Amino acid sequence: MLWPLVLCEPHHKMTRDTTLLFATRATRLFAYGFLSVVLVLYLSSIQLSEHRIGTLLSLTLVGDVAISLYLTTHADRIGRRRTLVIGAVLMMIAALVFASTRDFALLLLAATIGVISPSGNEVGPFLAVEQVALAQTASTEERTSLFAWYNLTGSFATALGALSAGLFTSYRSIVIGYGILGAIMAVLFARLSPRVERSNGGQAPSPVRTGGAPVLHGKRIIARLSALFALDSFAGGLVVQSIVAYWFYRRFGLSPAIIGTIFFGANVLAGISALAAARIAKRIGLVNTMVFTHLPSNILLILVPLMPRLDLAIAVLLARFSISQMDVPTRQSYVIAVVDESERTAAAGITGVARTMGAALAPVLAMPLIASLGHDWIPFVAAGVLKIVYDLALLWSSRSANVH
Repeated sequence: MLWPLVLCEPHHKMTRDTTLLFATRATRLFAYGFLSVVLVLYLSSIQLSEHRIGTLLSLTLVGDVAISLYLTTHADRIGRRRTLVIGAVLMMIAALVFASTRDFALLLLAATIGVISPSGNEVGPFLAVEQVALAQTASTEERTSLFAWYNLTGSFATALGALSAGLFTSYRSIVIGYGILGAIMAVLFARLSPRVERSNGGQAPSPVRTGGAPVLHGKRIIARLSALFALDSFAGGLVVQSIVAYWFYRRFGLSPAIIGTIFFGANVLAGISALAAARIAKRIGLVNTMVFTHLPSNILLILVPLMPRLDLAIAVLLARFSISQMDVPTRQSYVIAVVDESERTAAAGITGVARTMGAALAPVLAMPLIASLGHDWIPFVAAGVLKIVYDLALLWSSRSANVH
């Protein structure tokens, strides 16, 4: 096990803004985990077909691409605090519409312009803006560790959200709760200080070097990373948490309470595993950490639907989650490291949008297969194989820029 490696990690000094950003991360990921367990079940309960549900899930991601691309590339001009508040308001709007109507056209509109997470993972402009603001509070040596704790906070919050969803007998009340949590986020974001805004005052950035290697910057590296992240995210979109939850419901007849418990354990394991990433990255580099922890998790993903019994499927899924998130803080730190400071918000936003764009088409393809039962293994296998291709391509393309 790799977790003991985290025991000696240094602790980053928490400023008021850092504390608030951790709090908004926790609130948001709790909301995402809370909703994702029952989202497909809720849409099915209001008589939407599997095809329409898949279309709706995809459009939540398509809309997120357009909104997030604009907000994150203009966040330094609009203001980071204001951008984050706008995102929280979009969460509230989406929840209000989803809870108040069964009209498919209105649901499509809300899915497109609102912020809804089918996966239980980050959507919207939040992650890109928050991680750049956090990077301003940490040294290069501390950054990956800070991002690891940031991701641990999110994973635990997602886990608690998934567990809490099982306590509700009404799917609609969960949707309403999602909107309330969006309102809480808006209040927290409004309390951030001006120190989270862009720090260089518009001056030209100076070259930065990380781990003895020159920092790459500009459009080419952002484009390359965006293409790779889009491939990885498309694969992940085939097995987002909402879809896997529905798979457990269809394959084994599990209740939302039991499904929520499964994903509680899965997300706790994922969060703990992310902590080991910073320690490992100092030894073997960010890219190597991303790739060599991701490969075995993808093999385990392929094995999930091949398990003949519920207990084995859960065991393989939990094993997969225990190492699946070790690439996340390292990926975030890598994106920040390889661009100049003035490009960080845009780079984080563009690569984040690329991930969302990659995932956008996947639910439309996955939902009919999951619903068919006879072909419900295909999304898992396809996701695992494509993620392995991504890992190998990332290792090859970044072989000369493996920063620490």
